[in-house]
Amino acid sequence: MRSFMDKDFMLYNETAKHLFHAYAEELPIIDYHCHISPQEIYEDRRFDNIAQLWLGGRAPDGSFAGDHYKWRVMRSNGASEDKVTGDAPAYERFLEFAKALEMAIGNPMYHWSNMELKKYFGIEEALTEDNAKEIWDKTSEMLKNDPTLSARGIIRKSNVAFIGTTDDPTDSLEWHEKLAKEDLGFSVCPSFRPDKAVNITKPGFAAYINKLAASVGKEKLETTEEVCEALSDRLDHFKKRGCKASDHGLDYVMFRKGPDETADEALRKAMAGEAVSLEEAEIYQTKVLCALAKKYHKENIVMEIHFSCSRNINERVCSLQGPDTGYDMIAKSNCYDELAAFFSELDKTEELPKTIVFSLDHNDFNQIASCLGGFQSPEIAGKMQLGAAWWFLDNRDGMEEQMKALGNLGLLGNFIGMLTDSRSFLSYTRHDYFRRIACNLIGKWVEDGEYPDNERSLKKIVEGISYYNAARYFNI
Repeated sequence: MRSFMDKDFMLYNETAKHLFHAYAEELPIIDYHCHISPQEIYEDRRFDNIAQLWLGGRAPDGSFAGDHYKWRVMRSNGASEDKVTGDAPAYERFLEFAKALEMAIGNPMYHWSNMELKKYFGIEEALTEDNAKEIWDKTSEMLKNDPTLSARGIIRKSNVAFIGTTDDPTDSLEWHEKLAKEDLGFSVCPSFRPDKAVNITKPGFAAYINKLAASVGKEKLETTEEVCEALSDRLDHFKKRGCKASDHGLDYVMFRKGPDETADEALRKAMAGEAVSLEEAEIYQTKVLCALAKKYHKENIVMEIHFSCSRNINERVCSLQGPDTGYDMIAKSNCYDELAAFFSELDKTEELPKTIVFSLDHNDFNQIASCLGGFQSPEIAGKMQLGAAWWFLDNRDGMEEQMKALGNLGLLGNFIGMLTDSRSFLSYTRHDYFRRIACNLIGKWVEDGEYPDNERSLKKIVEGISYYNAARYFNI
């Protein structure tokens, strides 16, 4: 029997062990998509205890920010909401998480959490209800006294080279400006997330468009073209602050061409609080997305698209707690023809940007990978990327399925690798987890005689997937 989480954790063949320890383990991390706070990085936030670091806390606006992955584990163990996103004492919340984690056999959260305890606090023993107080005391003492456990300290301890935060177009980016003036040893850049300007049928759209107008010095935006111009202006602001990527969270990929008048009528109705038809909405959305994609191509900014997610599915609870509190699920999509049509439209004028497509449904991998193969380009190897297994799929099964689909239908050796998509500063162990799984899969293929044991080729592939492909892709 193997020891729990030893140095060869998740590495089940000799080739995998060699590839990981020789080539992947020590490479820097490029976390090109996450949700950590640039303000907390600038202020080098210190954390009072591990509950605050793991489970989050109350924000100044009354919302509760934290790790919804962990919240879901706690709810699945019957935890009351005051201990999940409420105001229960910090140790009680931590103990409730410890009880839940002990039951989480087979859940990647079990591995991630114990990897975090080991890497950042030197705790070898898995967290349980029985040792929770001992671990609480040790982590609290270290968080108080260890300078490497501040926000910046954790990033440096994790060997992070680049962080791409997620930011709204109307954001002033003041914290990014301040960070850019400091010698951090790593880069922090904003990513452009214009969902609120695209989601014309969702609550709050009209108020947001007025906010977008104000951000570019206008009283109002009356046409779709004006909305696109405002977004373009804000993207220029982001580019000056080092922006490398955009991010689009879509319910599904839409592509419906139509006259400008229809898009403008949709905007007028939405701003007046009137109902907008599906056809009108999709014509507006298509025009905005195409305009943005062309701007991304011009500015060499990567376009990220993710879909197949149903959000905020528990209406009663979400009405009390708000969105993004862990009540989401994998959805089924059938928008592959629209995805291809969207790319084809941009390709007609050679304005298709570098693009990463993610899905929450593993059944989408083959369709997406085969679609992307029709739009590759000499601009850069792997211009069109099948995104890493993320959110509900960032577990061993999901990661292996994603890499197998890419291997079957594309070039795995050009894959740009993992991201955290996290709000937690400790989540960088997910890159270690991914690299181990990737090396194990590649090592198995080698030992099964499906790829030659060619050291030079394997080194190039493993180092590329772990770091160098992303560095090249994002110009880091």
